[in-house]
Amino acid sequence: MKANEPTRPTADRRQIKARRTREALAEAAVALVLEKGLADVTVEAIAERADVTRRTFSRHFSGKEDAALDFTRTDGDRINAALRERPADEPPLLAYRGAVAEWLSDRETSSWHHRPEQRLLYAAVDREPALFAAYERIRVDAQDESVRIIADRLGTDPARDLRPEVVVGAAAGVLTAALRTWARGGTDAEDLAELVARAYDALIGEAARSAATSDTAIRE
Repeated sequence: MKANEPTRPTADRRQIKARRTREALAEAAVALVLEKGLADVTVEAIAERADVTRRTFSRHFSGKEDAALDFTRTDGDRINAALRERPADEPPLLAYRGAVAEWLSDRETSSWHHRPEQRLLYAAVDREPALFAAYERIRVDAQDESVRIIADRLGTDPARDLRPEVVVGAAAGVLTAALRTWARGGTDAEDLAELVARAYDALIGEAARSAATSDTAIRE
């Protein structure tokens, strides 16, 4: 080890401090957006609420929308981590559904959907164009990673094989639809898992009916 190289405990402490700072900034952004509305929130106000400098904010986030929606990026990472660990022989659509179910049932990581203020912020995404645009960027990044994971599971190249993109587009679209319904309806976190399950059942049921109809049409 070089003389000026930090020890592992020091590096770990720095990572922990950086993570806590990021979390504090995200919490401050959420609180201020809900209190004042996005248009009346500044990056400086978020930094002040988190008790850090404007420069520190810029090391973590590109803007106030990015900070307020950091929870969506974190939970996208959790879903993808669970997707990587699903059984290798599980069909891709069921693997994605299983990963989402694991995320929804995880009590140890304080997922955002267990917190009322995050439901309110998710509902605000539909009202605020700038928040919606930021959310879409985060969502696309997460889905791109999901496509890579599914492609690896299938042993295929997503640039040539449509299946990974189709599976993720359908599975993530169902999740998004369920989340938007949940946010608008104001159901609590305990009901969200059931709502998501019904949404996936609807997708699978419609796919089965479409396949049966197609088979019938071909035979006729």
